[in-house]
Amino acid sequence: MKLTLGFSPCPNDTFIFHGIANRKVDTEGLDFEIFMADVEDLNRTAFEGKASVLKLSFHAYAHVSADYLILDSGGAIGRGNGPLLVSKREIKLEDIDNLLIAIPGIYTTANLLLSIFRPMAINRKVYLFSDIPDAVSDGEAEAGIIIHETRFTYRAKGLIQIADLGLLWEGMTGLPVPLGAIAIHRGIPENVAVSVNRIIRRSIEYAKNNISETYEYIKQYSQETSDDVIRKHIALYVNNYTEGMGQEGREAVKDMFRRAADAGVIPVPGQEIFLSPDIKKGL
Repeated sequence: MKLTLGFSPCPNDTFIFHGIANRKVDTEGLDFEIFMADVEDLNRTAFEGKASVLKLSFHAYAHVSADYLILDSGGAIGRGNGPLLVSKREIKLEDIDNLLIAIPGIYTTANLLLSIFRPMAINRKVYLFSDIPDAVSDGEAEAGIIIHETRFTYRAKGLIQIADLGLLWEGMTGLPVPLGAIAIHRGIPENVAVSVNRIIRRSIEYAKNNISETYEYIKQYSQETSDDVIRKHIALYVNNYTEGMGQEGREAVKDMFRRAADAGVIPVPGQEIFLSPDIKKGL
């Protein structure tokens, strides 16, 4: 069976999917057709409902939950790894409502978190995530939300942190922050979906056991090719929740959806959103 598989060129995704993309692990007879795209492009691909399996923001998932289920493995959930709000000057979070803020996409979880914490900060402009530090540094935007590799390099642009939206989330909920999910189309049989989840976990294990080889693959696509940046990126975004989100991860997702729906940011998912809450079913 052939499945399309989409993910971003960011180090955590290429780390996770190297084993699959380069046929290093057993794919249980499944044939994956790989495509890469920026996170917001992946989100919009999910809206079209054409991809079999793809990485997407949890914000976007809430809008496509009728078509996709969230897999247990491969996602980005964690503590201390949320989006950062930055600027060239010291600004209090409560004073940003009238500023032009650069965001990495309408349907990114970064934008959702901004809507939760500063709903009146509506003057937002979309940039490719890697262009946001320059946009803020050059004065095109007065503040910006940074994600992925730029989280580790923004200070070199003369920028300072205004707020850590992930830590604000953790402080408010006590839960890890859900950033990105791996979702599979509901039209795919459950036994195949379970196999995909198992294959992703196998690919993660392969990457951990073959670091040098995996880094060479990562560097082909990463915005930053420094070993130090790549190592920090993977350490932050590939964690225990990546191998399996578990009960706490699922609670964090449901809590985010509840709060965002109450704020009018997303529709309320109308059905079961996880492949299976029972991790004993071969996940």
